[in-house]
Amino acid sequence: MSTAMNFGTKSFKPRAPDKGSFPLDHFGECKAFKEKFMQCLRENTFDNSKCRLQSKDYLECRMDHQLMAREPLQKLGFKDLMDPPPSQEGSKP
Repeated sequence: MSTAMNFGTKSFKPRAPDKGSFPLDHFGECKAFKEKFMQCLRENTFDNSKCRLQSKDYLECRMDHQLMAREPLQKLGFKDLMDPPPSQEGSKP
């Protein structure tokens, strides 16, 4: 019985990263947003609930620069920070 392993028979098949995995910001396109978020965390003893606006801005920057998949902000937990729809007072009959 042969116990030699044959590594040539299986090939590696790359797959997309799991949700939550995204490329690093090598060009610093969102560095200012990240710094504001990190400063907010330091000033608030790392209580991220007090830095949600900065977190939202940082994630929007990442999506705008294709550093993460575009997701609706409501799905990312920012529904309460969304701008309300414009008033439609002028369209009433």
